[in-house]
Amino acid sequence: MSSRDELTTSIVGIDFPNPDKSASNRRMEIMLCAPGDPVELRLEPTNQHDANAIGIWSERGVQMGYVSAERAPWIGKRMQEDEVAAVFQGLVQSGAYVRIRFGGGLPTLPPAPVEPPRAPPAPRPMRAAPRPVHDPHAFYPDEDGPEFGA
Repeated sequence: MSSRDELTTSIVGIDFPNPDKSASNRRMEIMLCAPGDPVELRLEPTNQHDANAIGIWSERGVQMGYVSAERAPWIGKRMQEDEVAAVFQGLVQSGAYVRIRFGGGLPTLPPAPVEPPRAPPAPRPMRAAPRPVHDPHAFYPDEDGPEFGA
């Protein structure tokens, strides 16, 4: 088996609503997926924007997005020549990914990416001391005004 029999690719268009009656949310559907969940790749030769388009659908039948336009022609050609299986790989920061395998069998998930540790949050500036409660019956001299009784 060659290294070209399995690959990871991003899911694009995840922030667009689906054209179904409920305008299902692609990002929400992605958030419901766990690594290793099966996904379906669907060729869309009648897509008005790109005849090479490949839709990515969850096992619940909700569209999650598309294969990128740069990878779609090659992946589409391989899909027509060979058996294909795909699984959800993960959501990392704001991007989502699928793992695709050609030639039979399920894709193997690579180890989860190790995200660099986040810097601790910056300390919050100290707040000024709370203002005393204003007493409407007390006398408050005007600091900029004239001295009374002098």
